Amino acid sequence: MTVRRDFQEPARCRSDLVIGREELFAGAREQIGSGGSVLLHGPAGIGKSTVLRALSEEFGATARTVLRCSATESESHLPFLALADLFGLVVDEISAGLPAAQRTALESALTGRGESSLLRDGLALRLAVLSALRALAARGPVLVVADDLQWLDPASAELLGFAARRLEGTPVQLLCAVRTEGPESQEYGRHLRACPPGTAAVRLGPLSRTQVARLLDHRGHGGLPRSTVREIHRTSGGNPLFALELGRALADSPTPPRPGEPLPVPTSLRALVLSRLDMLSVEARRTLLVASAGARPTSALLHAAGRENAEAECAQAAELGLLATEPDAPAVRFAHPLISAALYAEAPAPERRAAHAALSTAASDPIERARHLALATTGTDPEVAARLAGAATLARDRGAPSVAAQLGLLAARRTPAESLPGAEERRLQAAEDAITAGEVDLARDIAREVLSRSDVPAERVRAWMIVIDTAGHTMAVVDSVFPQALADAGDDPRLLALVHYQLAWRALIVEGDFTEAREAAAHAADLAARGDDRRTELLALAFQAQTETLMGHPEAPRTIKRALKEPQDPRVACHHNGAESARFRWLVMGDQLGEARVTVTALLGEVRRRGSVESEVHFLRGLAETELHAGHCGRALELARESLRLARDSGIGETASAMLTSLAEASGGDVDRALALAREAVAHAEEDGDQMYLSRALAALGYAQLVAGDPSGTVRSLRRVRRLERDLGITDPARGRWHGDLAEALVRTGEPAEAQDVIDASREHALRLGRESVLAVLDRAEALVRAARGDQEAAVAQLTSAQDRLAKLGYGLEEARAAFALARLRTGHPGDGGGRTGSGRAEGVGGPAVAGSGRTEGTGGRPAGGTRGAESRVRGAGGGTGRADGTGRADGGSGRRTAAYDEATRLFRRCRALPWLDRVDEARSAPGPEAATGVPQTPDALAVLASMERQVAALVMEGATNREIAARLFVSVKTVEATLTRVYRKLGIRSRVDIVRLAAGRRAK
Repeated sequence: MTVRRDFQEPARCRSDLVIGREELFAGAREQIGSGGSVLLHGPAGIGKSTVLRALSEEFGATARTVLRCSATESESHLPFLALADLFGLVVDEISAGLPAAQRTALESALTGRGESSLLRDGLALRLAVLSALRALAARGPVLVVADDLQWLDPASAELLGFAARRLEGTPVQLLCAVRTEGPESQEYGRHLRACPPGTAAVRLGPLSRTQVARLLDHRGHGGLPRSTVREIHRTSGGNPLFALELGRALADSPTPPRPGEPLPVPTSLRALVLSRLDMLSVEARRTLLVASAGARPTSALLHAAGRENAEAECAQAAELGLLATEPDAPAVRFAHPLISAALYAEAPAPERRAAHAALSTAASDPIERARHLALATTGTDPEVAARLAGAATLARDRGAPSVAAQLGLLAARRTPAESLPGAEERRLQAAEDAITAGEVDLARDIAREVLSRSDVPAERVRAWMIVIDTAGHTMAVVDSVFPQALADAGDDPRLLALVHYQLAWRALIVEGDFTEAREAAAHAADLAARGDDRRTELLALAFQAQTETLMGHPEAPRTIKRALKEPQDPRVACHHNGAESARFRWLVMGDQLGEARVTVTALLGEVRRRGSVESEVHFLRGLAETELHAGHCGRALELARESLRLARDSGIGETASAMLTSLAEASGGDVDRALALAREAVAHAEEDGDQMYLSRALAALGYAQLVAGDPSGTVRSLRRVRRLERDLGITDPARGRWHGDLAEALVRTGEPAEAQDVIDASREHALRLGRESVLAVLDRAEALVRAARGDQEAAVAQLTSAQDRLAKLGYGLEEARAAFALARLRTGHPGDGGGRTGSGRAEGVGGPAVAGSGRTEGTGGRPAGGTRGAESRVRGAGGGTGRADGTGRADGGSGRRTAAYDEATRLFRRCRALPWLDRVDEARSAPGPEAATGVPQTPDALAVLASMERQVAALVMEGATNREIAARLFVSVKTVEATLTRVYRKLGIRSRVDIVRLAAGRRAK
């Protein structure tokens, strides 16, 4: 597919604007930063030039010389044109230093004088280009930037390739881009062979739907409904250029397409993708139109629609590149979705209707037949409307609510006035289907349309409820809706129940008042029972039960039983705000993890079958949370990331999913990402005025800060959580489970008195509610308080008991954390972080540590507290005692000291808790204050390194980059960087070069 120059990406570009290419961009940056070259490749319009410009802008600033060329198809026949682009401005600077024959050949090629050619001046020209590049490199780094290599004139391409293959050892780098078609294309191979050895080939693929949305928003086409963005993504195939052109066409269109209607394809794109259409016969073009109108066209379907010569006509289109050829595949597939959309948009309306009319009888699926029938007719028709409504019901039962919404809207448009059910009722059903499908923008637009048309109270209240539902956790923005909804409801208990149910949610989310929320939910349940509205009654009871559970209210179990009584409504049974969901929350908080997993897994399967996006996002989070408690950190991370992707794609539950994914990342993924996600969740909750999730997001932030070694940040975040939950009336410590983290961080920052206060207050509620896992975690934290106060023996006993109880309850990660704390306590190791306390009390998990200066060095070189005065003695792993002086000699020597961490390592590995394994490795290998200040640079120097550090150092010796090391060891790049920092500190060196020198010393020995 040929893209004209005026359709290529705009020239302005910075690295922070390379949307959707962040990881790819980082890899290319690392390659260039390490002295290598990069070849970008991918189809037309995929964004190669954008990435090329961003990279050249960044690295061009550090190069002494930047040589550029950008070829075009129309100029590719002109010999040496690219060579002139590259060297035209620097030829005077270098020509004097070239041998006479080379100088003459190069000047002749660049100026066109003397009719230079490769045939006649081949060797001299080749050597001239090579010598020119070497001369420039002698003065400083050279960056050669070449876009659209496929249009490079053959002479310039051959000369550049000759030189590139011989530039090893010189500071000359190539940054090139070439067009290739298809994900399996190897067309770039020829160009890669013409690049310097070791050039990285980087393929740019299609953008995801979320990335397309970001791109449209950045280029001024934001605010589009998500259903429209989804259609732009589908039609463009993720191609950023095509997506932007479709976005511009929508912005320029006075009447945007209705749901289910094709996007307006601008004339520019039609001409771009249909340039070969005129080469088709008239009949073949009609066959392709029928194929473009069908949802899943096949040869059989085309035959049934009256296209007798479908195979031959499709073969003709495939030869022209309009259709993709798939041997033995029945489907008729367009080479790109945009070709289908452009072909359909190009056809006159009567021809489109004729195609749909043929398909309305040819399609075997009743849903497809109904859709084509609607698109083949105009005006209202009760029979067509009824068939569409029936098809919508069938789609809903199949778990395709998005299709049901589109069919429902078509049914409403075909419904005559005074029909029963009426057009507005069908629109409202379509809006509710859209909410189920996660298309909240579409649902809101439909509800607003009904409110502008209808004066029927039941329809208006139902529409108001949809408007409120689509606000999600930003309910504060629809405050003005409630008085209008109450006025429309009058004294009808069914309608009032709907409004008061939403008022209960408002009290919780906006006001942060659990008591008021519980009372409003109970009132809504009573109203619904009076109005014989079992569905709303069940939802209100479930909400009341969840509120009581979070409050630690004694009525919670009885309310859950009421909500689970028959008769049940199937629409509520698996709803994320239904009784089973409330029961799941009760099970999780009550330490019944096995039953909770079974319950939420069944709920997740059912909502997936029904196509309920919001419930799916919710239950994915629930299952991830359950797995996280059980210590299955890898599985929890997968589920949390899936929930976050779906939440961002649909715009539903983004704050909650970011919060949960932060917890999962901090436990089993990347700590920096955990911090970023938690801060994002906090910002969203504060912006939305969502008090309920603000406390959860802050708790996630505090935990991530603790894992990152920032106890002071943890204290700041979790103190806010403590105040918020006190104001909200939340007393159940199993709700957020942050209390032990706050106490531990307070010990590390030298505030054991406040830590004990947190423990005592939380323990009182945990005992009242029987929260065994919370009690065990609080005991773990209290052991750290005791250790900080010098009571080592009691601390060890309490930690051992807490670890055993957590193991029996199935809390794998908390069990591992207890084992880690116990190891630190037994080795007398200083804490992970925190500043000097002033009082001289130990801040670390390991309790008091002796140091003459009153402090010891914590991991990562951070200062940690220590005790002044006499030598402390702690119980060793084998029951003996050892000196806790921070030198690694506790428990009788470094061997035992290392062995003390083996149990924690084993448990964290079982959990796949990678960030915690990093913390263990740091604690195991951190030197004490009396350790030798200098490590001799001998072949045995690596013996002082921990296992992970030795592996990283060995790979550095092999020449591996940080990214390659991360991939081979299954850790993050950040972890590799942190490990190298420790290696440098331990070995008394400054860089990777020094590690390589060590390797050379070992080989010499």
